[in-house]
Amino acid sequence: MFDKILIANRGEIALRVLRACKELGIATVAVHSTADAEAMHVRLADESVCIGPPPSKDSYLNIPNLLAACEITGADAVHPGYGFLSENARFAEILAEHNLGFIGPKAEHIRLMGDKIEAKRTAKRLGIPVVPGSDGAIDDVDEAMKVAKAIGFPVLVKAAAGGGGRGMKVAQTADDLALAISTAGNEAKSAFGDASVYLEKYLQKPRHIEIQVLGDGRGGAVHLGERDCSLQRRHQKVWEEGPSPVLTAAARARIGETCAKAMREMKYLGVGTVEFLYEDGEFYFIEMNTRIQVEHPVTEAITGIDLVLEQIRVANGADLPATQDQITISGHAIECRINAENPETFRPSPGKIQRYHPPGGLGVRIDSAVYQGYTIPPYYDSLVGKLIVHGKTRAECLMRLRRALDEIVVDGIETTLPLFRALVRDHDIIDGDYHIHWLEQYLSGVDRDR
Repeated sequence: MFDKILIANRGEIALRVLRACKELGIATVAVHSTADAEAMHVRLADESVCIGPPPSKDSYLNIPNLLAACEITGADAVHPGYGFLSENARFAEILAEHNLGFIGPKAEHIRLMGDKIEAKRTAKRLGIPVVPGSDGAIDDVDEAMKVAKAIGFPVLVKAAAGGGGRGMKVAQTADDLALAISTAGNEAKSAFGDASVYLEKYLQKPRHIEIQVLGDGRGGAVHLGERDCSLQRRHQKVWEEGPSPVLTAAARARIGETCAKAMREMKYLGVGTVEFLYEDGEFYFIEMNTRIQVEHPVTEAITGIDLVLEQIRVANGADLPATQDQITISGHAIECRINAENPETFRPSPGKIQRYHPPGGLGVRIDSAVYQGYTIPPYYDSLVGKLIVHGKTRAECLMRLRRALDEIVVDGIETTLPLFRALVRDHDIIDGDYHIHWLEQYLSGVDRDR
């Protein structure tokens, strides 16, 4: 097993990785910017190293400084968490060149799945159903028009190197296509340095379903059920739950085994998430994330498997924790991402937390790195914490979530808690009757039956 792991991240995920390391008896190194000197993961780690000033490019994305921190502390592996360098194939290669372990997939798989066009081609080759669309990047509007007419409007223009909803535009009709391509390409160039875009059929009211996979890198792989992440704002997930309210056991087994089989063929290493749009009983691949997901606690709650701990174990060459027939789904879990944002305008609200009281009780979990008196800095994402609730049934889970949301106290900053307190009491949410456009329609006051 690794002797000492450097955690190349911050906030709740750094603390989450630290906890897994402690349970495995592995020493930890926290890195931090000057803005995070008082962060909880810095306080609890065995060692800590300041790697730069607040801007991410000068600290958490500064590979030479991270390598220096490994050398100074004697760390023999790096866990990247999510975001930052977690899906940077070159970072994984650089670590290998310095005889340091990377707790994540092989660089070739990170690179492959990081290119949305190649990822779609690979998925298709591996037997994973894909959204109808262009075979590759679109070179001009005339070519795009031919593809769009073949698959039918509306179409979605997507950045080939995209993520997080950037570089995505909908063309409802042929008249909208040229502008959508131009706008998406410009956004993609600005955000990712690559203006390449491709087309996909735009589904009207799909669910966002993702399958959690775990591979040993030697041809062994399992799936751990699905998460329904359909409640989104600007393509950013807000509420995740598992199992999905709309999937049958047969559908779950079918798509899960399809994904696991593909991971076996790839000899995929570590955790990953294969993401789909689901409409009218059909799955359509959209992308694969080659890292731990923000919403991984949902899967942990319903399977009892510690994904971060297993991520570390398989990176060190261990076998998978269970065979597919040993993995069972128990109960229902929901996660709410609580952000330091105005619940109506979603404007960030960094600042000092004056009062903080997390909820408790059976089936209630908080993944957060904040504490009373902690100041949320303005330089990074606005996540305050994740509230994860588990129950024997979805009805019990919702009841428990209502109680937990009423109990939690975060004063001194604005948060999205009022939004969740409203959502958990909405009839559509209670019935599980929602889709990926539902939340934006809810927030804008649009008739959700349209």
